[in-house]
Amino acid sequence: MEFDNQLQTCLFKDMFMKYLPIRIIAELKFNLLFFVGWTCFSLACTPSSNMDEATLVFKGGTIYTQDAENSIAGALAIKDSLILFVGLEEEVDAFIGPQTRIIDFSGKIMTPGWIEGHGHFMEMGYSQLNLDLSTAATYEEIVARVKEATANTIPGQWIIGHSWHQSKWETQPDETVNGLPLHNSLSISSPDHPVVLFHVSGHALLANAKAMEIAKIGPLNQEMNNHKKLAGGEIIRDKNGNPTGIFNENAMDLIIGHLPENSLERNIQAFNLAQKACHSKGITGFHDAGVSQETLNFYQKLHGEGQLKTRMYLMLAGNDKDLLEDWYHKGPLIDPMLTVRSIKLMADGALGTRGAWLLEEYSDQSGHFGHETMPMSEVYQTALKGIEHGFQIATHAIGDKANQEVLNQYQKAFETTGSKGNQHRFRIEHVQHLHPEDIPRFAQLGIIPSMQAIHLSSDRPWAIDRLGKKRILDGAYVWQALLATGTPLINGTDVPVEPLSPIENFYASVTRKTLKGEPESGYEPEQKMTREQALKSYTLSPAFGAFEEKIKGSIATGKLADLVILNQDIMKIKEDQILNTNVMMTIIGGEIVYQHEE
Repeated sequence: MEFDNQLQTCLFKDMFMKYLPIRIIAELKFNLLFFVGWTCFSLACTPSSNMDEATLVFKGGTIYTQDAENSIAGALAIKDSLILFVGLEEEVDAFIGPQTRIIDFSGKIMTPGWIEGHGHFMEMGYSQLNLDLSTAATYEEIVARVKEATANTIPGQWIIGHSWHQSKWETQPDETVNGLPLHNSLSISSPDHPVVLFHVSGHALLANAKAMEIAKIGPLNQEMNNHKKLAGGEIIRDKNGNPTGIFNENAMDLIIGHLPENSLERNIQAFNLAQKACHSKGITGFHDAGVSQETLNFYQKLHGEGQLKTRMYLMLAGNDKDLLEDWYHKGPLIDPMLTVRSIKLMADGALGTRGAWLLEEYSDQSGHFGHETMPMSEVYQTALKGIEHGFQIATHAIGDKANQEVLNQYQKAFETTGSKGNQHRFRIEHVQHLHPEDIPRFAQLGIIPSMQAIHLSSDRPWAIDRLGKKRILDGAYVWQALLATGTPLINGTDVPVEPLSPIENFYASVTRKTLKGEPESGYEPEQKMTREQALKSYTLSPAFGAFEEKIKGSIATGKLADLVILNQDIMKIKEDQILNTNVMMTIIGGEIVYQHEE
């Protein structure tokens, strides 16, 4: 009988596949599963067992285990999907048999598989199918690219683009409102196609006249009752009340609601592109922030067909109340490939579009404090429901006001239920700007900051315009200040907001520089992570943030064989060489899912 089949019997595999009613039961079953699995696995690895032959052995390189002692090993053996042995090279020979495949990775390093701590999986795939505007140097170039795209499509077909950022253009348009472009030239060049171009943050969009016509948005729009602002959002208008084409935060829904639905064929295409990108970047696990029931059904379909080859940790879209009620009734779904255990909420917007909710007004827009994109009472009520039904809450909060309010609501929920925060591992996503007094509260309350180091590289050059020097110094991108309190820190890219690249993120974490290597000493260098901290933030910490640190996130006997091999030692090389690092191999559950072609 195959080793995996015996091990799955030991692990009561069916436990993983059932909906678990409450967190405490789920946790007990999960712990029992790991204990029984470890016992069976240990027995299988004793010299008296006939099951101790490895299917795959790696030797000759350096293995950074990320265990409690940060041990470094020289060899590793895998039996089917689990790690059979990790240790000295001369000891691994005992696990080599006639059917064992041996891989020499001399001159390279191995780490635990990288876990994307916050991203948007399907959107990453769709971004490769839509118009990519990330490299556009001017608004005029964007207009030209859209016009070119219309030439290849029939009139009336939507043109969808993404990843523009006004603060990164070499020159600004002649006319702007609040520093954002007007739709006029876009509408003139593309009059017969509805056009929607998403800001890189995902928190604003630019629509042309045709798109606004379809959505019935105009200067005298009765649907909006002539109000400039929406609850948690805004239609940007010029001095005459005409819409500029910019829809910020919740106002985006007025346009998005008219976009055509994706076909199953297009969904599969986007999924395959996203999964291929993950494997090529060493990503073995992915925290998907804000999924709908339709997307979840799609993932489950692919999982059942054996097409899901990336471990997914899903956060349910918190704005869908029917979805949440359904899952409160079911309870969490815990599966080594597809787990549903978290709820994603949105407390504010993005800093780039001035949607982040601040305690004090924006330095570059007097009287503006950003947007509270959902009532804080809703955060509190959802937190109570999460505690009751066993779901983690993960709330998007960028501005200091948003972070403070979310911490307040979490604390209130813990006090109301008499529970401790570290039992529930609630998270705050992004945590870009904090009031100094709120920094220690994360560790005190057991709240996990989920931050994206690459946002510092991309945003810091212009973020000082939004916040001013003092707020930047006191509370922006304060990784080391948070780590010093003892809280774990989850890293990620927020893909497709930023490119999916753990190596670029690692570089940003340890240098606090832009990807061009500026400034020489890094921005606020006292907040740099050490290389050990940076590696942990992409491996063991996101595993902890998904209640999965017992089965992955470090390299140890009995854990899942999720691994990545790099061509150079990022823990030792000079920092200006880090960005030249390539992923050579990605292994998920003992299966090589990517191999670099040399």
